[in-house]
Amino acid sequence: MKKKKYERRRAIDCKLLEKSKNNPGYCKYEVTIQEKNGYIHKEPAYGKDMQDAISRLIWNERTKIIEKKLGAGWFFLAWLLIMGWPAIMLEKTDSPLYLLYAFITIIVLISVGFFWWRYLNKK
Repeated sequence: MKKKKYERRRAIDCKLLEKSKNNPGYCKYEVTIQEKNGYIHKEPAYGKDMQDAISRLIWNERTKIIEKKLGAGWFFLAWLLIMGWPAIMLEKTDSPLYLLYAFITIIVLISVGFFWWRYLNKK
């Protein structure tokens, strides 16, 4: 019998391995994934329930894909734009509030990145 090629990846099995000792309410799951070419492998996933664990696994993979495509250069460009924006705006007005806005924007971006990382890596 000829092996079927699937159009997309599929989670074909998910098992509860253990409950988390460090984070009460979270569990460790083992998700078996079948790739498009038929290759089967297992990935660990963490979450409050099975649906949450699979959702976190999907978001981890999406984040890795975006990191590969964008690289670290986007962060440097965003930093330059955020820090350069007040210098451009200060020529038009004498208010130093634009400097405060730049630092607040940087703090917000770092906070969002931290909370996103923490959400994905909660074990």
